[in-house]
Formats: sequence, structure tokens, C-alpha cells
Amino acid sequence: MSPRTAQVARNTKETRITVEINLDGSGACALETGIPFLEHMLEQVARHGLIDLTIRAEGDLHIDAHHTVEDIGITLGQAFAKAVADKKGIRRYGHAYVPLDEALSRVVIDLSGRPGIEYHIEYPRARIGDFDVDLIGEFFQGFVNHALVTLHIDCLRGKNAHHIAETVFKAFGRALRMALEVDTRMGAVVPSTKGSL
Repeated sequence: MSPRTAQVARNTKETRITVEINLDGSGACALETGIPFLEHMLEQVARHGLIDLTIRAEGDLHIDAHHTVEDIGITLGQAFAKAVADKKGIRRYGHAYVPLDEALSRVVIDLSGRPGIEYHIEYPRARIGDFDVDLIGEFFQGFVNHALVTLHIDCLRGKNAHHIAETVFKAFGRALRMALEVDTRMGAVVPSTKGSL
């Protein structure tokens, strides 16, 4: 199998972002986004997904974090789509349940080639530190639109907003890891009756 790596840059009037990704990594990450809570969440994705991830972002944080968080999701999605390539021999589907104390979340992903998201999370408060929890949905929407995946995210229970968010990102990493695994029984075949994804 060819190395599943990619590097993507996105430059707009609002943000300047570069993402490097290795889907067959060890979970190493280097993050410089100016948004500590998002970096903490992305570290969970890298560690639990065994994805090497380097993200550098400069954005209009003097306004708020919206553009930067959304554009990181977009750029990460573009890098993911480029790295996963033709998807031959992978499992395609992945799912994970992850608890953290009282919180429990489920993430299910299909590397379908079609963008779609079902995001069902109710946070008990609007902010975690100074991070607006609405931006978590914006991040995943940006990722889905450009990674071309179908993603279902559900928080099954939880009272602590930080715990809820962390279970979501950990489960996302674990579901990605499962979907990206090479299926030795599949061989070099695309996991679809259509013959392409």
C-alpha cells in the first residue's frame, strides 16, 4: 500500500492554515492554532486514531474563533480525502463508543464519498473555558464537507461539557482508525458494489 499521507494549505482573507497528515502514524501531533481547547481535542483524534497530525493556523481570533475552527475542519477534511486516496482494501466503516466518567458518546463513520452529518449533542453550557461549544459542530461540518464522509455523532449521556466534547473527539479518532484499517480479506478491492467511493 502506498503511503497514506497528504499536505494541504488553505489561505483566505480570514485564515492561513496548513495541515500535514499521515493516516498510518503513531498518534504524534504538533498543533499551533491559537485555540488551546481545540488543540486538546485534536490531540485526542491523533492519539486515538493513530494518525500523525501537524496543523498550523493563523486566523482572525480578534473577532472570534469561528473562522479558524471551521477552516481547520475544512483543511483537515481536504487532507484526509487526499491521503485516503482510492480506499482500496480498507474497512470503510468505523464506529466507537467512548466514556469519560458520566459522559458517553458514539461516533459512526462511513468513508462513503458523500458528505453527510447527523450531529446530536446537547451541551449543559455554552462555553468550555472561553471556547464556544457551537464551534464543535462547525468543525465537524467543515471536515465532512471536504473529507466526503458520512458521520453520525451522538452524545448518549453526560453532564460535564468538557467530558462530553472529549468523548466525541476520542470516539471520532477511534472510528476513523477502524474505518481506515486494511482488511486483508478485501484485498485490493474498493469496499463498494459500485466499484468506487
